[in-house]
Amino acid sequence: MEENIKLKMMLPKIHNIELVAIEGMDRMAKHMGILDTKIKEAHILVTEAVINALEHSGQKRPRVRVEFELTHERLIIFVRDYGKGFEPESIEDPDINKKLGAVSKRGWGLKLMKSMSDDFIIESNEHGTKITIIKNLV
Repeated sequence: MEENIKLKMMLPKIHNIELVAIEGMDRMAKHMGILDTKIKEAHILVTEAVINALEHSGQKRPRVRVEFELTHERLIIFVRDYGKGFEPESIEDPDINKKLGAVSKRGWGLKLMKSMSDDFIIESNEHGTKITIIKNLV
């Protein structure tokens, strides 16, 4: 059996397109013999990263590059948009008390991804944003 495998895809903004990325990741895991329980948490990470990239890139017709690299020990997820970029340090963590009373309960994506990842890196500039998520499987 292979030691590692990679998958790359370019996703347009289509309703539920993040499910295509999740399906690809699941097929890779199955091929490598990785248990579903080990990969399920990554579903949330991929969903948040893809939706955020499509929603916040600032492009008229956004597209998102998604790459997976999988070994028996870890999953690396790259999600890249080609939008306007942003200043990651300018994004405040959501305050649960303020969110409870607010009309919009949104804004938890980055905090959620950071807390569920073993490593989480954001690189952003005027040419787009790249998020690298590392999830240990052992």
